[in-house]
Amino acid sequence: MIILMHSSKTMRVPSTGHKATGTPVLIDKARELVDELRAVPAAKLAKMMTVSAELAEKTRQQYADWGTDGVAPAAECFVGDIYSGLQVDSFTAAQRRYADTHLRILSGLYGILRPFDGIRPYRLEMGYRLPSGNLYQFWGSAIAEQLPARGQIVNLAAAEYSRTVTKFVDPERIVTPKFLTLDPKSGEPKFIVVHAKIARGAFARWLITTGAKELHEFDDIGYRHEPGLGSAREPAYVCEEFGGKGLSIRLT
Repeated sequence: MIILMHSSKTMRVPSTGHKATGTPVLIDKARELVDELRAVPAAKLAKMMTVSAELAEKTRQQYADWGTDGVAPAAECFVGDIYSGLQVDSFTAAQRRYADTHLRILSGLYGILRPFDGIRPYRLEMGYRLPSGNLYQFWGSAIAEQLPARGQIVNLAAAEYSRTVTKFVDPERIVTPKFLTLDPKSGEPKFIVVHAKIARGAFARWLITTGAKELHEFDDIGYRHEPGLGSAREPAYVCEEFGGKGLSIRLT
């Protein structure tokens, strides 16, 4: 089983003291991107990434400083709701080893990462268009080629990222869970973005910490499998009361 997540816009320098245990497998292609981005002035980065002048300058400086020294474990650098659900800082040594084998993070800059590959802070979403073209053209099938040729892929990544894999892999191998919350007014399940993001991280955590093989058994942060609302390739999980509020600063 391979578990797919994606990188986040916001990053941090982690304070756990854990050292990176690997180098991104597509680091040479990341260098190509960095070389191109270093030639882009901050004003153009601001337009390309739709960010403020201040953030564009910070991003320009990140690329100027980028290298393979001073790196930290990827999964500990990313900040966002899905990583709030993952709670990687609390993994045991055995769980970290399992995650390193089974979890893969899709990234605009690095392509694909093991959770504890060493990276530097950056900003490059997969949907950005660079002066030379879009990142889907740049990565082509290179990301998908790093995955095992057989076995189940649990897709917890946003569509913007997962299309770098789904276009090149037998669809029968891919399971894409969906997470819904009961509306207290209508009593009907509905999609709530922040809930679903945290649930994706919690689902990955559950798979890693339990070694679970039967996906329908997921029962964390209030979710239960609802067979009638999904399918084998898109199983649905519904929570009556969302149990992940304490995991995200946006919901505290």
